[in-house]
Parts: sequence; C-alpha cells; structure tokens
Amino acid sequence: MVTREELYELVWSTPMIKVAEKFEVSGSYLARVCTELRVPRPERGYWAKLAVGKAPQRPALPEPLPGDPVVWSRADGLPAPAMPKPRLASTPRIPRPARPVVGIHGLIRGAKTRFLAGRKVDDEVHLKPYKKLLVDITASRSGIDKALDFANDLFNALESAGHRVVIAPPDAQFRREHIDEKEVPPKKEPRYDPYGYNRPWSPFRPTVVYVDSIAFGLAVIEMTESVEMRYVNGKYIRESEHVPPKTRRNVDHTWTTTRDLPSGRMRLVVYSPYRSVSWSAPYHETKARTLTQDIPQIVTSIEREVAPMIEKMQEAERQAEIWRLERLAEEERRRQEDDRRRIALSVKESREQLEQVIQAWSKVIRLEEFFRGVEDRAQPLPASERRAVLERLRLAREFVGTQDPLDFFRGWKTPLERYVPLSKRSPETQPTQGDDDDDENFDEAGW
Repeated sequence: MVTREELYELVWSTPMIKVAEKFEVSGSYLARVCTELRVPRPERGYWAKLAVGKAPQRPALPEPLPGDPVVWSRADGLPAPAMPKPRLASTPRIPRPARPVVGIHGLIRGAKTRFLAGRKVDDEVHLKPYKKLLVDITASRSGIDKALDFANDLFNALESAGHRVVIAPPDAQFRREHIDEKEVPPKKEPRYDPYGYNRPWSPFRPTVVYVDSIAFGLAVIEMTESVEMRYVNGKYIRESEHVPPKTRRNVDHTWTTTRDLPSGRMRLVVYSPYRSVSWSAPYHETKARTLTQDIPQIVTSIEREVAPMIEKMQEAERQAEIWRLERLAEEERRRQEDDRRRIALSVKESREQLEQVIQAWSKVIRLEEFFRGVEDRAQPLPASERRAVLERLRLAREFVGTQDPLDFFRGWKTPLERYVPLSKRSPETQPTQGDDDDDENFDEAGW
C-alpha cells in the first residue's frame, strides 16, 4: 500500500522507470496511477537537466479533492476514490476556478452510447442500459439527448463554481433517493413491484457534487405523463394519432386505455446522499420554461443548502451519539440483570447440591453405623453362626459399595465456582457500574 505522499517522494527522487520496476509495473501504468492520485511527476528530460543543475523546482503535492484516492496498491489495480470525511465547518470554503468550465463533462462523454446499448424497450419507454456505473440519468430514446445536454450544462456550471461532480466513491456508502418519474403524483401509492420490472433504471452508485466537502446527490429523469392510448392492429397508439374509419363498412374494433409515457420534460432532484440525513429538492421543467434556464438558480440554491446540511449532519451525529449511549446503557442494564440472575441461580444450585451432599453423607453414616452394629452384635455369637453373619455382612458391604463421605463434599461446587459475578472479575473485564448491587445481592443470598 503506497500513499500519495510516498509516491510523490519516489517519483521525484528516482526516475520513473526504476520506480515502476520496484512495483513490477510498466512506466506508463505508473504514470496513470500518478494521474489518478493527482501526484505531479517530472517531465521528460528532467533528470538530464538535474544532472547539470538546470532542473526546474518540483511542484508541491496538491491537497486531495473530495472523491480523490489517497492510496494505491498493486494488488488492487488502479486506485479507487476514497470516501472523504465531510468537513463540518460553520462557514464552508467554496473555491472558484479561474475560468468557466466548458465542453463535454467527463461523466457525459460516451454516456449516450452506453445508454442506448441496453435492454430492448419500446421507443416510448425509459431506457434500461446494461451498464450500472453511469451518470444518474433516466430518459427515453427520444429524450436522452435533451437529458444529457441539460446534465452537461449543469455539471459544467457546478464545476465553474468550484464544485466537483463525480460518481460517488465506492466506499462512501451513499444512498440514492427514490426518484418519482410521474409528473403528476398519483393519489394512492402504486402496487409494490418486488422484481423491479416496472421501475425505471437506476445507477449502481449515485452521482454527487461536492460543495466544499459536503456531497449532494444529483438525479435527472424524464418525467412521465398519463396518455390515453388506443389498441389498433395489434399495438397501442396515442389517441391523438388515431384516425377512425370514414365509412360504416369498416367497423373500428378498438379500445382505449391509459398509460404513463415519457413527456420529454425533465426533473432534477438534488438530495442528501448521507443515510443519516433525509432531504431532497426537486426542480421541474414546464412547457413554458426549461430547466437549462434555471441552472444559475439551481447552483445558487445548492450552495445555500451547505450550511443547513452541516447543521443536519451535526444534529444527526448528536442523535447517533445519544442512541449509541442509550444502547450501551441498555446493554449494561441487561448485562447486570443477567449477572444478578446467574448469581441467584448459582446460589440456588449450590445450595441444592449441598443439601444432596448432606443427605448422601447422612445415608453413608447410617449405613456404616448399621454395619458396625451388626458386626458388634455378631461377636458374642457362636463361631459357626458368627462366620455366617460376618459373611453376609461382607456381601452386604460389597452390594452397597465402599463410599467415602468426603468425596461427596469435595464434589460440591460453591456459588463462586459455578459463576463469577462481574464484581469479582479481573479489572480488565470489570464494569464501571452495578458492582455494589451485585455484592449486595450476592450477600443477601446467604453466601
């Protein structure tokens, strides 16, 4: 495992080809690693200039941006972005680039080809690409160009304002907000679809924009509208496109139904990808105004949400800490209750066993007294009769067996031998609460 700082020192102290040999990779591969880690490397001819004292001063290692990888391992391949820890500052630091960002954004470049290369669907249905690691856009075949153009303009505007737009890091564990595609929400919840056949496509990881170090999820979807459809000649067409027969001879054996079809109008949902904070803000396109016209206001509104988002995250952390302490207190309470229960059980079982030992002891003593009494009474008998009695006494002893009362007592287990209370344990495992109660309960039990 190599950190950015270690790789930076290596490539500026040793030629790249030797560093690559050390890691058993090619020089071009190591250059790609440096690019992914945003580690500056010497230009061609640097070592020759260094030998004659004309090499330029090496640039400083830049700070990693949110979503940047910070370590690399040869076994893991090219580095994957690491989850940045949000900087919960009261006043966010929003850097501004020197010039506006234009052109095709990296997340949009080549995305159309991947969206079209998916499952076969009707032209008036949302596309369902096979690739899941794509920008969070859901649109139909006819609306994909408009959705990509809007997303590209939005991403460039956010980048121009100093905010980084990326697919969420793999270890960030961000959630994706549920995006409703219907332009007019239904009056009642639709039937749950466990297999997702009727649900729109969704990406494997959300698309996020980092404002300072706070992430906001971005999802663009082409809204659907309720359209009356007519079944004609084996397929459904829009009622507006249906031409009824002009003569009575051609009977029109058709019927109508209602379906939700993509409307060509877009919806942007900006949401909190953090599982501890629930927040979202939808932006709708209308027939009179496109979302592209509202991009400056959208960027400004996202920036305004940084401070409230920080407050929500701080409150979520506070509530999580309260819940953690309550859970620890509940676990400690259950532990103490279990300790008291096991103390009482050990006392009960120990007392019962001791009573059994006493009863066994008494039985053995009575047998010994009986056998001794028989033996004493047999002494004055005539020799032949005495031998017969003593022989029967020997058989009786063998039948009963030899028992030592001390063996019963040695087998008795005290309460502490059965269970060691928390208060009697070593300091490493001794809890900080409930010790006095345990001692009191143990003493009240009578041991």
